[in-house]
Amino acid sequence: MKKNKKLLIVVISLVFLLTGCTKQFKDVDGKLVQDETTKQTLVENILCRPVELKDTYEEAIKEKKKDLKEKYDEGDLSKKEYNKKLDELLDLEELPVCTKMSITEGGYESIWTSIFVKPLAWVIVQIGKIVGNYGLAIILVTILIKLILFPITYKSLKQSESIRKAQPKLNKIEKKYAGKTDQESMMMKSNEMMAVYKEFKINPMSGCLMSFLQIPLFFAFYEALYRLPLLFEGKFLGLHMGITPIAAAQQGEWYYLVLPVIVGLVTYFSFTMNKNQQSGEQMKQMNMMFNIMVVMIFITSFSMSTAIIIYWVVNSILGIGQNLIVKKGSK
Repeated sequence: MKKNKKLLIVVISLVFLLTGCTKQFKDVDGKLVQDETTKQTLVENILCRPVELKDTYEEAIKEKKKDLKEKYDEGDLSKKEYNKKLDELLDLEELPVCTKMSITEGGYESIWTSIFVKPLAWVIVQIGKIVGNYGLAIILVTILIKLILFPITYKSLKQSESIRKAQPKLNKIEKKYAGKTDQESMMMKSNEMMAVYKEFKINPMSGCLMSFLQIPLFFAFYEALYRLPLLFEGKFLGLHMGITPIAAAQQGEWYYLVLPVIVGLVTYFSFTMNKNQQSGEQMKQMNMMFNIMVVMIFITSFSMSTAIIIYWVVNSILGIGQNLIVKKGSK
């Protein structure tokens, strides 16, 4: 068990150390720069040249250069610092057109960025060119990834289903040894629980490990969407993929508010299907945690772009479908 815990810690550490990071565009005062129409926060380390957002980017870069010059003239920046910050500024002319970007655009950044983020972005662009719509491309790539990962997902879901079936017996053991903290009782409790795990063929750590293996890919996909400007410049089913529901509502397009409702519903059903039958107090705590997460995601979705919402909803629906397949198979 100790070895599994150490391995889990190593996996989690690698996830956060190796996963790339989207760099938000900020002015000299550290404030996020947004597009006036869509209220979309601009990303500085984009992989290709924007078209509709080009004027917004150029204006932001121009303002930042102006502010840097003022700070340099006032003595707040040395010449070395000033030149360094100028060199770090985004140069749109150096970026390729999105439809002509390469799979290794921008050179090496990190393991996950170079192996997952950029290839994923390239695949989305290529499929978008074939089907003629980048919203549809997001859906197709999401389905493709789910199919590729299904063997891993299936094993993880099978473990969850086995734990759900074993939960009544595990709860009885918890009640049996409630309040007993002596070494002999703890040893007997551990042995009885391991016997239940063996009966239901449960590896307590395998489900978690399989889930954590998918986390870097999830973040890679999420980052790939943010770093492709063309995804936020097109439309899908009449919806502007770059606009957020709250920004659309402010412009009188109230129908965009349906999107957060859909996000909330699919997230709720997705979380509900992964609940285990815990004992009374544990169930209350788990329900509270799930409800808080659903509410947080629902609120956050108001400031998500339509492109990200499309990915989230499709990914969640596919996850629900996979869960149903496993449940049906286990019966």
